[in-house]
Formats: sequence, C-alpha cells, structure tokens
Amino acid sequence: MDPRQRWRIHKAGNIANLILDDTPLGPLAEDQVRVHVQAVGLNFADIFALTGLYSATPSGPFTPGLEFAGTVDAIGARVADYRPGDRVMGVTRFGGYTTRIDSPEGYLRILPDHWSMEQGAAYLAQTLTAWYALTELGQVRPGHRVLIHSAAGGVGLQAMKLCQALGAHPVGTVSHIDKQDFLHQAGFEAVLVREKDFAAQLRRHSLQFDLVLDAIGGHIQKASFDALDAMGRLVVFGAAEFTPSGQRPDYLRALWRYLRRPRYDVMDMISSNRSVMAFNLIWLWEQQDTLQRLLDALEKVQISPPHVGHHFAFEQAHQALDCLRSGKTVGKVVLIQQ
Repeated sequence: MDPRQRWRIHKAGNIANLILDDTPLGPLAEDQVRVHVQAVGLNFADIFALTGLYSATPSGPFTPGLEFAGTVDAIGARVADYRPGDRVMGVTRFGGYTTRIDSPEGYLRILPDHWSMEQGAAYLAQTLTAWYALTELGQVRPGHRVLIHSAAGGVGLQAMKLCQALGAHPVGTVSHIDKQDFLHQAGFEAVLVREKDFAAQLRRHSLQFDLVLDAIGGHIQKASFDALDAMGRLVVFGAAEFTPSGQRPDYLRALWRYLRRPRYDVMDMISSNRSVMAFNLIWLWEQQDTLQRLLDALEKVQISPPHVGHHFAFEQAHQALDCLRSGKTVGKVVLIQQ
C-alpha cells in the first residue's frame, strides 16, 4: 500500500488539534485515480470546518481541504480519461490536505500546460464558486453592474475576471488600500476601500447595482442589498464576519453577530423587486452532472490563471491557516508538497 501524510483532526472545534500523521492508502478502486498531491488550496470553509462552524463539517475525524493539484500515480481498471504522469487539478469534499488522494475521475481536470501546480490548486473551488454565483444564481448579463466584496481574495479576484470576460462591469471592494493598489495593477479600476459607514459611502458615490456577490455579511451585506436596482440580486456564499480570530470559536461574539445579522422581508422584496439567494458549493460534489456542466462551461471562458499570493510548505498548515484567517491575504493561500 502507498504511504501518505495527511493533516487530520479528531473532532472539529479547535484548529490547534489538527495534526499531521502517516497513514497508508488502501488498494486503488477500479473507478478511482490516485494522485500524488503537490499543491493544496486553502479556503475559508477549511477554517469553519475545523472550528465546527460549518454546516457540512463531518461529525467525526476528518482531513480538511477542498482542492488540490498533482500528478497521477496510478489509475483503476475502469478509468478512461487519465494516465500515470498526467498533471491534474481536482476538487474533493474534504480530504485535500494530504500527499496522496484517490479521486473519481469526474472530479479531476487536466492542468493547463502553462500553469503551475499552485495555480491548479487555486482554481477549481474558487472559480466554481464565482461562476455559480454569477451565472446560475446571479444571471449576470453584459452591461450589468456587479458589486464584488473581498475582490482581492481568491473567489473575489476570479469573479472580477469572469465579470469582465462576460461583458459585465465589476466594482470591487477591499479592506485596505494595499489591496486596492493590487487590483489597480491587475487592471481593475473600479475598486472601493470599504469605509466604516459603507451605506453612506455607496450613497455618496451614487452607486447602484444589478448584482452583488457577498461573503462578508453584517451591515456591509445589508448596505449592498439596499443598493440593488429593481430586479437586482444579492448572492451570498459565506459569512466572513464569523471567522474566529483564534484557534476556536468565540461563541458569545458569534451569537451577538448572529442576532444582529441582516433579515430580509419577502413582502418588501416583492415590492422592490429584489432577491436574496445563498448557496454552499460543497453540496455540488454530490451532483456530478451539474458539476461537470459547470466545469465544461468554465473551460470556454478565457481568463488568466489564478493569483497565488501566499505559499507555505505542506508541513506548515497551521501557519497557512493563520495567514488566511488574518484577513490580510491577496489571492490564494496554498500548501506546497515537493
């Protein structure tokens, strides 16, 4: 049996309990592809899962991680589309923080020749999130004005690029002027550094939108909804305001924010002709036909490779998670395994 290392937590609740262990892989199933993982993409879902704040968190021991890239080691007898040596990127419902993974071939894609492993590990989960929010729920159209929060982050940056590719007009928001400078250098001119009174900031600039993508929550989300035009849509895919600042949740702080969360009245939404939608991409892992359709559609859209802003050795998972949790990241955080 092939050896592997993996990061594993016995029970969600405290990131400090995430440990690295050695565990052999069993026999390779006929419909599986064994991948030597060389890069792992980090997501905020990893933090929420490890702290037990994620609705999809497994009840027992688990390995975090939703996306990876590497080289095919071996294939099962019924695998048709991959060969040993192929460079691939993949998504998984947990299990990504590992040096080897067995994956159904439907969750893999060939890595473009000019992409690095780190870029491959930064692409699928974040770009699928942005694509699903924009096209499936947001119904974005050419000429639409789209407000994208956390625009210098992994999902936000991909959403900005996809908007441009689809003929929409993205307006990004960021938390700090350094991130604004980064986006300007990347070719995005319409970028706001969020002010404390974000609602007043939007009113001062007379900004209205057809679509908002939000993964922050709180008053920023409510102000964004209020800035929607008739027929506008708010698409929510996260709640960064609940991100723990430490290794474990601060339940009192989380409860206070939960009680103060935005609430939307459907009767008011009928009157103003505006909508609120929300999703969790992880549920798509069980809907392979939908996942394949989304991946096929993405392959037809030409955007630049994802930006990887922060690299850590595979053994530095705790430092990488601290970096992601800091709120100071630009682009993607990845773990690298030689």
